[in-house]
Amino acid sequence: MSDSHAIRFSTPTPPRLRVWPETPIIHGFLGRVGGGSRGPYDSLNLSHFVGDDPRAVADNWERVRGTLPESTVFSRVNQVHGNAVRVVTHADAAARPRADGMATREAGIVLGIFTADCVPVLMISSQPQVACALHAGWRGVLSGIAANGVRSMEELGAPTSAIRVALGPSIGPCCFEVDAELAARFVREIPGSARQARDGKPGKAFLNLRGIIRDQLIEAGVPAHAITDPGPCTRCASDQYFSRRAVAGTITGLQMSFVGFTP
Repeated sequence: MSDSHAIRFSTPTPPRLRVWPETPIIHGFLGRVGGGSRGPYDSLNLSHFVGDDPRAVADNWERVRGTLPESTVFSRVNQVHGNAVRVVTHADAAARPRADGMATREAGIVLGIFTADCVPVLMISSQPQVACALHAGWRGVLSGIAANGVRSMEELGAPTSAIRVALGPSIGPCCFEVDAELAARFVREIPGSARQARDGKPGKAFLNLRGIIRDQLIEAGVPAHAITDPGPCTRCASDQYFSRRAVAGTITGLQMSFVGFTP
């Protein structure tokens, strides 16, 4: 991991993992550390929809907003494990449509995605300035959300040769054990995914979701050298990141990954 992947942390500012050093790019992969929530939401839960104390969530948001330029606006979607990617403008930045991805070419809009094992995908183009954020669970990966994200950026003027991608903290191939039937479906429906799968115990298999997404991005035209994978496995690093697998699917908070350009 290069120096640009270092976590920057200064109490009480929540830590965030960054990959792009350029000043105009606002981005980061947040974890569970640095907030005020308690219990299973300890401590930087940013979702209002998982049962956490609304006052704690509001305080966590204030901590995050305090690290960004005042004029930035957060945009989010109601994530549904699909493949829809919405184009966001200042006119509709506050709307929360059902989708799992957002793209914008308007400076000052920060796109936020929530995860707790799924893959957060941040995408940028500097010439022109276009940003995209994807929530990629296995259903979204199967239905092609990575290619849809690339296509949305192209439609906003970003050539694929200019796109850079960071795949954030998410369930790793060490821990993403699924039914063998699901692994076989990936192999059938996504060319090349066989090399991203391995046998588990009887009736089970392990998948490398980030590896599959990387292959899909390359197939969509993104240069291989422009794709980085800085995040650890969320289950293995569940002291630093929320992970549903780590708590066997019970209550947990959600972390946010975000990307945009300064106003």
